Amino acid sequence: MAKKPPGRGDHLRSAIAQEAARLMAEHGIHDYLTAKRKAAERFGVSDASVLPKNTEVEAALRAHHRLFGGPQHERVLTHQREAAIDAMELLADFQPRLVGPVLNGSATEHDDIQLHLFAETAEAVYILLMDRHLPHEVVERRVKMQADRTVTVPGLRFEVAQQRVEALVFPRDGIRQAPASPVDGRPMRRADIGEVHRLLAEAPIDALTQG
Repeated sequence: MAKKPPGRGDHLRSAIAQEAARLMAEHGIHDYLTAKRKAAERFGVSDASVLPKNTEVEAALRAHHRLFGGPQHERVLTHQREAAIDAMELLADFQPRLVGPVLNGSATEHDDIQLHLFAETAEAVYILLMDRHLPHEVVERRVKMQADRTVTVPGLRFEVAQQRVEALVFPRDGIRQAPASPVDGRPMRRADIGEVHRLLAEAPIDALTQG
């Protein structure tokens, strides 16, 4: 049976996804729903059923990077991952894991490096940064662990190699259960420092040699 051609609704959803991706890439919008709503407004769409899924926007964001970012995007991503390694080395006592856009490659220059740390108390991490005389800001974030359970997680924000880092501090046993991804609802992918090194080793040559 012939495949049904995409209808007007499919084209509109795709157009909204592309516009949302552009807004995220160029204007530093981090929240998918905000980007989708702003994109829908530009098309005069008020029907929420037409909005694309977060996974569609993420795919459009990757396509945007390939089409418009090119080597510049690769250089930005490489620098972010190098800074992530610096931060992970600094916080090695807390089994750091890289998560989010810098890990999956969809990051823009506006994105923070996102880390998950694991400690008996968040204060242990704060003390380490104070001992290193590293300015930081204490934060809290609401994190969805399961479909019906959301928890508040302490964290901190600081800079490494002129890159912003946001590190959330989970209990020691939190390393066994990753929070739900805001993109697809599945457990977030977490990468240790070895995997981040491997990602850098796979980076295009021009991303590593041009500044």
